[in-house]
Formats: sequence, C-alpha cells, structure tokens
Amino acid sequence: MNPGNAVFHGTTIILVKKANQVVIAGDGQVSIGDTVLKQNAKKIRRLYNDRVLVGFAGATADAFALFSRLETKLEQFQGNLNRAAVELAQEWRTDRALRHLEALLLATDGKSVYLLSGTGDVIEPDDGVLAVGSGGAYALAAARALLRHTKLPAAKIAREALMIASEICVFTNNQITVEEL
Repeated sequence: MNPGNAVFHGTTIILVKKANQVVIAGDGQVSIGDTVLKQNAKKIRRLYNDRVLVGFAGATADAFALFSRLETKLEQFQGNLNRAAVELAQEWRTDRALRHLEALLLATDGKSVYLLSGTGDVIEPDDGVLAVGSGGAYALAAARALLRHTKLPAAKIAREALMIASEICVFTNNQITVEEL
C-alpha cells in the first residue's frame, strides 16, 4: 500500500424515491488502492433538524466540509433544499478552495432529490433514483430494474441494489446502512 500515489475508493451511495417513500443507503467500505481500511463507515447524515438526508461519495473530510456548508445554506434559506442546493453548488464551483473538494452529495428533503457536484451540477433525476461512488452505476441499474419490475418498497429496493453492487464492485461491501425520511 502506497498512500501517496493510491486512489481512494470510498463507497456506493444510492437514493431511491418511490411514491411517498424516500431513502438514502450506503455501504460501509473505505479503501485506499487495493486495501480496505474500514468496513462500517457511515456516509449518510441528517441535517436541518433531521428534515434533510444527505449521503456522500468521495473524500470524507471534503464531504464533511460540504455537509457543514449545506447545513448553513439550509439555515439561511429556512430549510428550502432547492435554494440551498443551488447556492451551495454555485459557491462550490466558484470558490477557489471549495472547487478542489472531491466529493459528490445526494440530498433529499422527502420531496425533492438532488445530486450536487463541484462543477455546479444540481441534478434532479427523472425517475427518483440517483447513485454515486465506485459502484454507483451498478446500484443505479439494479434499482431501476427493481422499480420497474417489483412492488418492493423504496428501502428494500435501495438495500437490494447495494447488495447487487457489492457483488460486482470490489470497492463496495455488504455492510449497508439505510436511512429513510
């Protein structure tokens, strides 16, 4: 293991909105290069008096800095996630220090769901499903198939999608946390 040159692979996070249910789920693995550093990391947080749920993929310290900034924006805009997300994305893209942060956020207030990035993206999916991280594409595909072909609730779809991703992606494990609003 050579931390100086290694690429961090942190996680897989998925957000599933189905009818009036919305969940964010994440695996617990943190890796550097080909070495697993942690099995049970918690990558989902509740913000703004537990009314907003946020998950992250990427550098942990960067994500915590962004959580703090998002919380400040939520306070500033009285819990309006749409406004807070847009303001954070603009600041993230234009601020000299923030623009170097390496993380992606998934956020929901139970009504709206967003992917936020440092390039100024505030993406709301057409189908209520978002996924990020090393196994994100696998989890996204599995969740979409489960949404279309089963009657499973959102929490079970998210958990099963991550289990499928963990069977394919070596940087995703089966230690899954699911948080629901």
